[in-house]
Amino acid sequence: MVEAVIKRDNREEAFIVEKLVVSCVKAGADVETARRIATELQNEITEKKVHTEKLRELVLERLKSINPQWYENWLLYDRAVKRRY
Repeated sequence: MVEAVIKRDNREEAFIVEKLVVSCVKAGADVETARRIATELQNEITEKKVHTEKLRELVLERLKSINPQWYENWLLYDRAVKRRY
């Protein structure tokens, strides 16, 4: 089970499942679905540490499969706020 997240600048941060929940809700998911996604990923990731990019990829896959608009919302947020492309 994942315990830490490796950030883009290689800093490590404790894995906090609620951060995933909040991100999914910001993308448009209801709280119940967001918690389900976050909990499933927390249980599926076998490494103790995961890179943020891998975690992002896994969340985006889930969002896209459940509701493509949530996926698009996440990408729009990344572009507008985090300046990711």
